[in-house]
Amino acid sequence: MKLWGGRFKKETNSSVEEFGASVFFDYKLATEDIQGSIAHAKMLCKAKVLTEAEKEKIIAGLESIAQEIKEGTFEFKVELEDVHMNIEKRLSEKIGSLGGKLHTARSRNDQVALDMHLFMKKENRQLVALLQDLQETLLLLAEKYFDVIFPGYTHLQRAQPVLFSHHLLAYFWMFQRDRERLNEQYKRCDLMPLGAGALAGTTFSIDREELASELGFSSLYENSMDAVSDRDYILEFLAGTSITMMHLSRLSEEIILWSSQEFGFIELDDSFTTGSSIMPQKKNPDVAELVRGKTGRVYGHLISLLTVLKGLPLAYNKDLQEDKEGLFDSLDTVKKSLSIFSAMLKTMQVNKENMRKAVSKDFSAATDLADYLVKEAKIPFREAHEVVGKMVAYCLDKEKYLADLTIEEMHQFHSSFNPSVEKLLQPEGVVNARKSRGGTAPVAVREQLQRAKEALRR
Repeated sequence: MKLWGGRFKKETNSSVEEFGASVFFDYKLATEDIQGSIAHAKMLCKAKVLTEAEKEKIIAGLESIAQEIKEGTFEFKVELEDVHMNIEKRLSEKIGSLGGKLHTARSRNDQVALDMHLFMKKENRQLVALLQDLQETLLLLAEKYFDVIFPGYTHLQRAQPVLFSHHLLAYFWMFQRDRERLNEQYKRCDLMPLGAGALAGTTFSIDREELASELGFSSLYENSMDAVSDRDYILEFLAGTSITMMHLSRLSEEIILWSSQEFGFIELDDSFTTGSSIMPQKKNPDVAELVRGKTGRVYGHLISLLTVLKGLPLAYNKDLQEDKEGLFDSLDTVKKSLSIFSAMLKTMQVNKENMRKAVSKDFSAATDLADYLVKEAKIPFREAHEVVGKMVAYCLDKEKYLADLTIEEMHQFHSSFNPSVEKLLQPEGVVNARKSRGGTAPVAVREQLQRAKEALRR
């Protein structure tokens, strides 16, 4: 007999039973379900629905079920639909009809909403910790390779040399914003829905504020219909984790490029790469490729839930059961991606020589040459830009680089050039000149590193 089967004359069709069951995935909420039920039992006792002895018996029963779940001996049954009904049925098996009293003054609607909020609070904190670990890894690498100059790109064409640490810190700040988004989203997880009932509240005199305090919530839903139908906090979480995965995917793409023979900037550790079944020489950056690929998976779960919610009338609808599988999968994907990425980066080796060659044989000092003319010749930047553009074209014809030009050759394009320009054309000169806050000069990057460490402590 179903716990809700009083008005039904026929048994549920087995295919309907399987199609509608959520226990295949919502078993993950078992710990939170028991936590919420224990708090609810305490409140029912204060509301005189349960005696002190009944409350203690229910709590003891719930705690023994929690132990069964922890030990893996608890049997989740499809015919009982979901995690809530499975636990309630087992409680009644343990303590008799008293188990049926526990559901007084609540519905599965506010029960599952509570479970999800408790679960999301816990998962939010775990993700924040994983992001922080990745940020710490990036700081370690930025300090380890502080003196390494690296080609900066736009349009994937060499643009201007930068400190490699400056490039890594760009990702630090991306993940800092991700962490800030999670901290902000936590506030929406930290709302307690219990006491909303099915949609309209309860006739029993429960104290929701005290319930919230018991369960560690800082505030509660002010509207019972909103409490059981709100999934904004999950959408917000999926949106935030989609951005995190996008950031990881961008870094993955760079790792893949840098580790290729064409770039040769980094060497990934053997333990984070794989080989080919046919080509003995191959060393493939599979971790970065998988993270890049799994990004679309997380995006999909966000779009899926947005689509589920877009046409739902208030209050609860069975469609809302679709909020969990995508969320659980996204959480597993993001947590694993962050964890393995941090471990991979810690073992990465940087090829300083190849990076040095890359910034020595290009035209990335061209902007500095134009700036030099603006300062020395007092000409407009657009005019200086044209002069240097012609110099680049000349170099291409002669198979030279700007640093190879003699002063006499430079004078063919403008008379203001003097020997001091030679130092400016070196990668160190280009990098050192950008001292403004947020720039790539060593002095600016050291300040940035300090601000990053301060941000990490917040």
